[in-house]
Amino acid sequence: MQFVRHWLTRQAVYAFVKISFWVIISGLFMAGCDTNNIEEDASLGNYFTQQQVTGSFALLDNGRGSFTMYHLKRYKDSAYQPAATFNIVNALVGLQVGTIANERMTIPWDGQIRKYANGDTAAAWNKTLSFDTAFSTNAIPYFQEIARRTGKEKLQYWLDSLHYGNHQIGNSVDSFWMNNTLTISADEQLGLIKRLYFGQLPFDKTWQILVKKLLIKQSNANYQLAYINGEGILPNQNSIGWVLGWVEENKHPYFFVLNIEGAANKPLQNTGPAMAQGILTQLGFLKGKK
Repeated sequence: MQFVRHWLTRQAVYAFVKISFWVIISGLFMAGCDTNNIEEDASLGNYFTQQQVTGSFALLDNGRGSFTMYHLKRYKDSAYQPAATFNIVNALVGLQVGTIANERMTIPWDGQIRKYANGDTAAAWNKTLSFDTAFSTNAIPYFQEIARRTGKEKLQYWLDSLHYGNHQIGNSVDSFWMNNTLTISADEQLGLIKRLYFGQLPFDKTWQILVKKLLIKQSNANYQLAYINGEGILPNQNSIGWVLGWVEENKHPYFFVLNIEGAANKPLQNTGPAMAQGILTQLGFLKGKK
């Protein structure tokens, strides 16, 4: 009986530790917002109205732990396909397991002419690409091949380890982040980009530093702006767009995520970044005065 009691105690401790681990990981992954540290800014809705889209925006002042927010409910409670923003995880996994050797690794073009969602020819994709160029241009074919080479088993392991969205892959290892199988909330997206910035993701620091560098779009004496964007098609055929990243001024990081949804066939690949920069400018960023 004493052995049984000890065995049951050990099992109970094991179960508690396992549950606690996932609670901690989930908590780390989320951006950490609650109603006490949020300022909702209705004026940001003008950007959505002007572009005829719905959506949400959140900015985290990391130093103060406070949020500037538009459409809190959508930000916290709604999940959508990550589209090309999943390239962050796809890249980190590929680098970690050796599918991607380094930033110069090329994948030959297969000769197939591809187009963007709005029908324009994707000239930046239709050629042999290196990893760094493919990342900066959100080249879908490159990252589809990376996913195929990495394989479902390894990708699933890392989705589970990261607790990324609903961590579902389904049957299509090269398109699950674009076909609405994998979904993630804006809050989880913000948590991911924050952890990447601080090197807190469970990947080698070398690879996190590399991906951080590839996200930088503007860097000068006044500020650094880094982000990734993506767009896709929802099950209702509406267009979905993301922009997530950070703006750093005086060595102080602010993390942001923009989620937008438009009518079917509405191109969002340029809309999202333009909206994000407009909102950041209204909030006083990109001027070196923060």
